[in-house]
Amino acid sequence: MKKDIHPKYYETKVSCVCGNSFDTGSTLPELKTEICSACHPFYTGKQKIVDSARRIEKFKAKVEVKDKVAANRKGKKVKNIARAKAKAEKIDKE
Repeated sequence: MKKDIHPKYYETKVSCVCGNSFDTGSTLPELKTEICSACHPFYTGKQKIVDSARRIEKFKAKVEVKDKVAANRKGKKVKNIARAKAKAEKIDKE
């Protein structure tokens, strides 16, 4: 390797606003961060879902409508059987 082209590598202390700190390697001697795995909502399980556009309610409404329509809908087999019965009755009448 060529000399003097690589940055100096430090044992770095990373400190978070929440007070958590850990050691790692970096080209900077010290790192400060606003959020870490100890205070991030995804990792702590305290995640809040902010629904400003009412997306969740809209989705639930669509699902309800779909379920109501599906309850009244007949399947393909039922339609075919009904069609076959009607056809058989028509033939019997003739």
